[in-house]
Amino acid sequence: MELVSAREAEVLAAIRAHQSNAQIAAQLHLSIRTVESHVASLLRKAGVPDRRSLAALADEPVSGLPVFPTSFVGRSEERTAVVAALGAARLVSLVGAGGMGKTRLAVEAAAGQDTFFVDLVPVRAGGVGQAVAQVLGVVERPPGTPADAVIDRLRSERALLVLDNCEHVIAEASELVARILRRCPQMRILATSRERLAVPGERLIEVQSLGAEAPRLFVERARATDPGIVADPSVVERLCAALDGMPLAIELVAARSASLGVDGVEAALDDLLRLISGGRGPDQRHHSLRDVLGWSLDLLDDEERLVFRNLGVFVGGFDLSAVAAVTPDLSVGAVADLIGRLVDRSLVVHRRAGTTTRWSLLETVRAVALHELQSSGEDITSRYVRWAADTAGQLESHLDQLVPVEFDAVADDLRNALTHTTPDSYRLAKSLARLSFARGLAVAARDQYVRAAALAPSEAAADLGLAASVALTWSDGATAFELLLEASDRAGDGAGRAVALGSAVVAAARFSMSFEEPVARERLVELLAEASASADTADARCVAVLAAARAWASGQTPELELSRTAVETARRTGDPALVLGALDALGTALANAGRIRQAHRLSDERLRLAATASPYEPAVAAELVDLFHVASTSAVAAGDLPAAASIAVQDGSVRTHPAIIAPRLIRLYGLTGRFDEALEQAGILWDGWLYATTVGVEPELSSLRGDWPSSAAAIVAMVHGLRGDVPAYEEWRSRARRIAHVGDAADSPALAAAAAFVDARIAVHTHRYDDARRLVDAALQPFPEKWWLPYAHAAGAELAVVAGLPDAADYLLAAEPAAAENAWAAACLTRAKARYTGDRELFDQAVAQWERIDADFERTIQW
Repeated sequence: MELVSAREAEVLAAIRAHQSNAQIAAQLHLSIRTVESHVASLLRKAGVPDRRSLAALADEPVSGLPVFPTSFVGRSEERTAVVAALGAARLVSLVGAGGMGKTRLAVEAAAGQDTFFVDLVPVRAGGVGQAVAQVLGVVERPPGTPADAVIDRLRSERALLVLDNCEHVIAEASELVARILRRCPQMRILATSRERLAVPGERLIEVQSLGAEAPRLFVERARATDPGIVADPSVVERLCAALDGMPLAIELVAARSASLGVDGVEAALDDLLRLISGGRGPDQRHHSLRDVLGWSLDLLDDEERLVFRNLGVFVGGFDLSAVAAVTPDLSVGAVADLIGRLVDRSLVVHRRAGTTTRWSLLETVRAVALHELQSSGEDITSRYVRWAADTAGQLESHLDQLVPVEFDAVADDLRNALTHTTPDSYRLAKSLARLSFARGLAVAARDQYVRAAALAPSEAAADLGLAASVALTWSDGATAFELLLEASDRAGDGAGRAVALGSAVVAAARFSMSFEEPVARERLVELLAEASASADTADARCVAVLAAARAWASGQTPELELSRTAVETARRTGDPALVLGALDALGTALANAGRIRQAHRLSDERLRLAATASPYEPAVAAELVDLFHVASTSAVAAGDLPAAASIAVQDGSVRTHPAIIAPRLIRLYGLTGRFDEALEQAGILWDGWLYATTVGVEPELSSLRGDWPSSAAAIVAMVHGLRGDVPAYEEWRSRARRIAHVGDAADSPALAAAAAFVDARIAVHTHRYDDARRLVDAALQPFPEKWWLPYAHAAGAELAVVAGLPDAADYLLAAEPAAAENAWAAACLTRAKARYTGDRELFDQAVAQWERIDADFERTIQW
């Protein structure tokens, strides 16, 4: 089976357990349609007709190893040694000169194991983590790096990771390997390199010449091109000795024997070796390979040599159109013929992926091709960049139908081409930024927009604005703020400057928690004044951005009427990103005014609008990041638990670390009575919080250092309390205070209401009323945090009733305004009134209310 993604592996495991698509969807928090899509992909990759056959394959090892068309000759002892070393050490490095067969030996040793194979040949500095992430089928979750995503994916994996050709990115590869060994205890790594990784625990195996097995390799490869060839064993031995027993050199020379004969090959090689007598540099094996390739080039005609040297510009693979683009003097038909000849001469490797035909050069062969190109004095950089820009533009033209493998096949060359500056570089930068963003490579997209800004000063303000929007997709307001200030400087006067400054104010006020030191309000007022001075009142977008800036900068939270104005002006622009952002300002203002149901309805409107907007536009995507969090939070705050559950499984939700998602799932599961699932998420939350606050390496977990997850920890305590597990209940109450950084829950705005709700709820359930008065008074406070206030007020009022407090009626009355904003609180208050009055019919109404919001645990409580 082809290599499957992390999510497909989860689906495959569920299929093996004979789960239905609906069960899989519920378990993995996906839509049924998404599960169906994964199943269809698995059937295609496995080449089987049905789920039963797919389940039968689940026990087979997953292998991403390349398949070679030739036999594996010799090295049986080395293969045994590698396998044994992998059994004794978690990191084994095959070290040797280029062309010695390290890759082939690694593949043979890894055969039959669960393996992830990563070819680092096309990878440039800074790209090792992304290359591994791509093979694993994971993407970065900004502000985390691709390496962080790799660690998270492999944390509980038991498999072998093969890193092939590490030498040109040795420091970066070594760092990633060291992290994997520390963080992923069941992973083993097999690396190939021309030098050791120098990582503690590394077991080195030197891959040397074939020696006595070399003649057999020569004969087998020679007979592959000419089955009738006759070779004198002594001549073959001399040839192999002259080539230092290097497998790549032997295979290249053997391929020539069909046309020159073994004797002719020996004569030509002898002549060549005499030309380099005395050597150049310390490593004679490298000389042999260089000489063999140089001799091979001498056998090429002018057109073959032209195409060969032009291929050196490609760092990854290439197709026919790519080669034709950098060799315009030849027709496409001629280029196709010449590539075929180079394949026949073993200088070019033919790679077929489905119906797509591509070729590539071995690393050492490409080095020779690039040297030939440089020596020719011909500069084809402009053609290369033009091809890259055209290719990126074609992919961008169907962005909503982008096939990831199509982009991945050319991505290394697109990025490499962008390191050059030609008239087509700007066009390439813009298209590549959009493609990277659509592929989930947000950090790369941000940097590519910044590169675009440097290439075209007249467009710099707009491109820096796009870079800022990308940064906001992981709530990096600090970076966005700086980019937008730079954009304002590059925009000159007028609406462009006003929009950049107004957007900077919004970023600073709305995402203030991402700053080490929040921007002073006086500074925001100054920037807003500068923006207003440059504003064009006839420009609807300019007017809308400044209205939003005024709302967000009006105080600790957006002012209500200013937020309404922001929404009105945003709607006039028809820009979905501006409307989504303005609605968030209004929703925040409503929630802080205690009008939670209205805030929830606004979230619903944002969800409907988001469904019609393009997620490939950075400004829209930045709003989606906020939207899925706020929509879930407001749904829970309004007691609309079915809506919160629906949001949790919607397609298109942003890629976020599980420990960041866990708090909202805990709240949902705790309130709906799905206690086992809540406790599963509790472990994820606690592990993430401990890691973020003690190790602190992964940036994407940094937000867990804040106090916002504390309310989820309180809900975990509630689950344990409702189940009668007092030690666990007390432990999680303590953890909630630790997360909130307080000794007393009442001292934390983020925790106070949730903790008071939990304490009252447990007292009601356990019938412990000795401290009821204090708990009721604590629950009926006018908490600054409005999200949990209705829950606390309703639970406190019910406790007053069941505890028999003489003024219970007053508490019921006091809880009514809050209950009017929350369906869970309304049901709780109905039940409390039923108990207070002894009205059984009213109690049944409460049960019906619980049923409507899927609060199964509460629904089962008896009269």
